[in-house]
Amino acid sequence: MAKTLVLYYSATNTTKKVAERVAQKLNADIGAVQAAQPYTAADLNWHDPQSRTSVEQHQHNSRVAVKTDLPDISDYDNIVIGHPIWWGIPPRLISSLIDHLNLNGKNLALFATSGGSNYDRSQSYVERAIKQNGYNTHVNTGAVLNSDNQVDTWLSTLNFN
Repeated sequence: MAKTLVLYYSATNTTKKVAERVAQKLNADIGAVQAAQPYTAADLNWHDPQSRTSVEQHQHNSRVAVKTDLPDISDYDNIVIGHPIWWGIPPRLISSLIDHLNLNGKNLALFATSGGSNYDRSQSYVERAIKQNGYNTHVNTGAVLNSDNQVDTWLSTLNFN
């Protein structure tokens, strides 16, 4: 039986709750991803153009360091990564996460939580990060998940072994 790991980044616990639902429905292991320098409430103030996240998200190709206590993914066939959407794309630390994981041969699926974005730009962003790393990875179509029905519908589309 294929083994699945759900990794997620959640600044406000919204993505964490969805990640827990996804992991439960997939009978998967779960782990949180953290920024090496934790975000403060002021850092997350998207109304302030000088806040840390505002600056980071507008720096093309920037990376935000992640804590390196990531799980060993070598025994997993399927990797699911959950994240919020900030300014239409994943937080910049998701690129760093992809950089740190050896995703060769893995079946990858990503989802996001968002109040108003779809997953199109995030999908392109993730696929670009996979290509930049030269990974031989199947990337499933991601989705924005804000309800149990959306989780179930999306999970039914995954090409998990």
